[in-house]
Amino acid sequence: MTAALPRKKLPIGIQNFAKIRDGCCYYVDKTPFACRLAEEGSYYFLSRPRRFGKSLFVDTLKELFEGNKRLFTGLHAEKHWDWSKKHPVLRFSFGEGGVSDQQALSNSLQEQMERLADQLDVREASIREGKLSLSRLVRSAHAKHGQRVVILVDEYDKPILDHIENESVAGVMREGLSDFYSAIKELDAHLEFVLLTGVSKFSKVNLFSKLNNLSDLTIHKRYSAICGYTQEDVDTVFAPEMAGVDREKMRAWYNGYSWTGEKVYNPFDVLQFFDLGEYRAFWYETGNPSFLLKVLKKRPVFLPDLNRRHATHTLLSTFDVDRMSIEALLFQTGYLTIREIVKQGVIHNYILGYPNLEVETSLLGTLMQDWTPGVAEVSQQIPKLYELLSANNLDGIRDLMTGFYASIPHQWYTKNPIAQYEGYYASVFYAFFASLGLHLHVGKSSNAGRLDMEVIIDNRALIFEFKLVEDEPEGKALAQIFEKGYDQPHLAAGREVHCVGIEFSKAKRNIVGWETD
Repeated sequence: MTAALPRKKLPIGIQNFAKIRDGCCYYVDKTPFACRLAEEGSYYFLSRPRRFGKSLFVDTLKELFEGNKRLFTGLHAEKHWDWSKKHPVLRFSFGEGGVSDQQALSNSLQEQMERLADQLDVREASIREGKLSLSRLVRSAHAKHGQRVVILVDEYDKPILDHIENESVAGVMREGLSDFYSAIKELDAHLEFVLLTGVSKFSKVNLFSKLNNLSDLTIHKRYSAICGYTQEDVDTVFAPEMAGVDREKMRAWYNGYSWTGEKVYNPFDVLQFFDLGEYRAFWYETGNPSFLLKVLKKRPVFLPDLNRRHATHTLLSTFDVDRMSIEALLFQTGYLTIREIVKQGVIHNYILGYPNLEVETSLLGTLMQDWTPGVAEVSQQIPKLYELLSANNLDGIRDLMTGFYASIPHQWYTKNPIAQYEGYYASVFYAFFASLGLHLHVGKSSNAGRLDMEVIIDNRALIFEFKLVEDEPEGKALAQIFEKGYDQPHLAAGREVHCVGIEFSKAKRNIVGWETD
């Protein structure tokens, strides 16, 4: 009998590699990725959503290039890294604190460079000619230590993202960072390795135009799991924590992030789940999607379509304060991920969707609250909807939803542009159901067409078709379900099927038609 693996500490909130290794914490070995990067190139950029392990990976690289071999005992790098060389490392981070103007940004950069000059014992040589610059610091470190310099920048874009709702301030931050990053290309002879990480790839930052030898790892099959935990990681590294865990439920809740390669879990979710032993939207609750909500109000989308958005590589890589596509915004911030790759000639198109139940239920719940009168009303209605679904009470669902739409004040419609959007009513209906975390499909294709929405609960299938009418019901929604045969696959599977045709009135701003089979 194989002995059970000992339990270790959960490294919740720890982004320091040495602290994890010295503290008897669980660690998922990412050094194979680090070794491959060092072997294959020198200049890299990596974008991943917040709380995905970017900072820990950057710190791991720092310890590798500084040659701290003892920390890597038992890891891949122990036998696959050249420990004979120790490089001076300049690690910059914008993750802590905030800068509000150009002077504050300049001060932050200067303070970090002065601290690094002290650590590398090159302060005197670096500041002899005046104000410390990145060029002077790199050249002095190379001369002092006899090895080329490594530059690691963590959360390079945070000063921009912190002011994304204020285009003028965000633009100032962008230009200030451009001046700093553009110096890197001129230092090639003195640099061994460069990695910058962030959430978004701002196209107008000079880093991506002037430093044209920078390799973007964001959408790269081999590096899809460079941050995050794979299923194998969860099953092996965290084996002592997995006793009694429903693997399928855990996978549905937290796995599913993909950058064209192996799918991964968000590390923050996994660690919090093991710590508290309950399913909650841990990652989602730590963020603030207020900017996203404002963008979706200005450029409304049909919410059921969010789970199947099409995008090209260029679209996902193009992002700036004055030009943001919905697809790029949702993808780079982690609310959508790559679900499928469709090749059309020489062009690769990506189909985006929600990575997992945590993101789908939480985002749609937030959108529904934002698109309806208030949090109290929504939070009270959702448990009622679940009870009615469980009891298969279709009339009760009709009354609940009709009353819900009726509770939205008239003034709200006149002040919010999203309420004038034709897909608003069906979007709210869909978001209401999706926030329950049910087995739900929208826009499902068949040889006859695309149905609007279906819900699978136990062995029952509820099929919904939506129509928007000017005033009075026209009775076309239910008929379309049977004309298109949307019920047939479920009948063939032996499910109990219930079909519902719903008509929304533009004039009355409510449900005016509700037909069931």
